Amino acid sequence: MQTKNYLKYIVEEIHSTVFATVDKNGHPVTCAIDIMDYDESGLYFLTATGKNFYRRLKNNENIAFTAMKGEDTLSCVAVSVQGKVKEIGPDKIPELFRKNPYMEKIYPDVCSRSVLTVFKIYEGIGEWFDLTKLPIERNSFSFGIAQPAENGYFVTEKCIGCKLCYSKCPQKCIDITQKPVVIKQEHCLHCGNCFEVCPARAIERR
Repeated sequence: MQTKNYLKYIVEEIHSTVFATVDKNGHPVTCAIDIMDYDESGLYFLTATGKNFYRRLKNNENIAFTAMKGEDTLSCVAVSVQGKVKEIGPDKIPELFRKNPYMEKIYPDVCSRSVLTVFKIYEGIGEWFDLTKLPIERNSFSFGIAQPAENGYFVTEKCIGCKLCYSKCPQKCIDITQKPVVIKQEHCLHCGNCFEVCPARAIERR
């Protein structure tokens, strides 16, 4: 999928996320936050200026969240994002209320909405993790100027073709028809079984 499709899925299919910020002492704090809109450049949510959450966002622009959809682990799709936020003010509030009409029950009139402000996650890297499929499906995406770092396990030219890595791979996501063998990154759990078992130390963790 393209990045915009991942952002759309977060907003339209999951919506409620668990958000992580840090307090003034550098300690992690989580809270439930609805992601209310998206476009090709990022994600949008709102909060009240009187909340501790607002002060944490203003003190440190770095955030992370995880959004999950599914009744149990094996029916679950999870999307995680690490990024940066900026306050863009109240101008987008009427649009967010139109797209999220349940907000009218929380802030029922214009007067009560005067404390609200909108934030944009303007850059970020994300990971899509789908446990509904076998083998599992995982993909990385990014928006803004953020670029995902290479992550996971990779086979080098030291590979001797013994195939022990395949025997221990829980998802059988290693192509052993060639040498060096190739780990199919889109199905890898990042569990490290291949790394631990390789006798030639041919697998790198990045």
